[in-house]
Amino acid sequence: MVEWCLPQDIDLEGVEFKSMASGSHKIQSDFIYFRKGPFFGLACFANMPVESELERGARMKSVGILSPSYTLLYRYMHFLENQVRHQLEMPGHYSHLAAFYEDKKGVLHAGPGRGSNLPPVYWLPSIHRYMYPEMKFFGEQILILWKFALLRKRILIFSPPPVGVVCYRVYCCCCLANVSLPGIGGTIPESKPFFYVNVADIESLEVEVSYVACTTEKIFEEKRELYDVYVDNQNVKTHHGHLQPLLKINSADREKYRRLNEQRQMLLYSQEVEEDYNPCEEDLFVLFFLEQNNRIFQTLLEVSASQDKTLTAEHARGMGLDPQGDRSFLMDLLEAYGIDVMLVIDNPCCP
Repeated sequence: MVEWCLPQDIDLEGVEFKSMASGSHKIQSDFIYFRKGPFFGLACFANMPVESELERGARMKSVGILSPSYTLLYRYMHFLENQVRHQLEMPGHYSHLAAFYEDKKGVLHAGPGRGSNLPPVYWLPSIHRYMYPEMKFFGEQILILWKFALLRKRILIFSPPPVGVVCYRVYCCCCLANVSLPGIGGTIPESKPFFYVNVADIESLEVEVSYVACTTEKIFEEKRELYDVYVDNQNVKTHHGHLQPLLKINSADREKYRRLNEQRQMLLYSQEVEEDYNPCEEDLFVLFFLEQNNRIFQTLLEVSASQDKTLTAEHARGMGLDPQGDRSFLMDLLEAYGIDVMLVIDNPCCP
């Protein structure tokens, strides 16, 4: 239940299920990002043993905030962690929370077009340290997720609690689809991080055509109509027959993964040698996929503007793709982004 909030007239229906992940009773503390209508939330959870039969031996609370954007929420993580501990030890004392609200409050507009003119989003420095371990968690599968993210598929990541680190995996997947070329993406839905979802979100997910989310509820795996791609640990799978070819790692994917690891090694070396020069691994990761995506779309735009509009195997290799292994990905990409070119890469006659 929601025991306290400001302002009191805001619609918080269902927020109690979003700010406390299913299965959290098994862990001591966690943080959780979630989406509530047009807003994003961050909540910190804590679990404290108490000698109380009424509370069945444990007191569990989450303290959270809502904002129109998720980029700055991390700034208040420390405050929320302190406050949830305070609420466990001194229940019912809300003066710090009320003062925080009075100091930080803004008007949450829920009007149309609220997100359409926002710039591409990146997490900010305090959480850089989380990014690369999450990318490494996926291993070579990151290249499979990259393709699904570019195609704006509905991606659902399953993991038992704690869920905070899995929320970073959601963000990680959204980063894979960044493109900075003008005129790209007008016909395709934006890459939307839904962060944590549970059974209370089923109705809203039913109408979404594109999202990336995570859940701690295994029941979602059976609800195939809600997702295109399901990620459990490092296992990426899809029940759509036409997407099956995208699950296969090809030679171009391995080459990209090799280059990414090579760049990371160079970065680590430069950090050791030049201590004052400290670019971070997240920047490297974001930039790597941004450049890759820009290269693909730059080539596609040039071919679509040419006289014969013919995309050849040579073009595919120039984009860092495998002419045969990425054929179905390229076809889906052209269709999704409404790019008018003709693919002349033949299917191989034998496997």
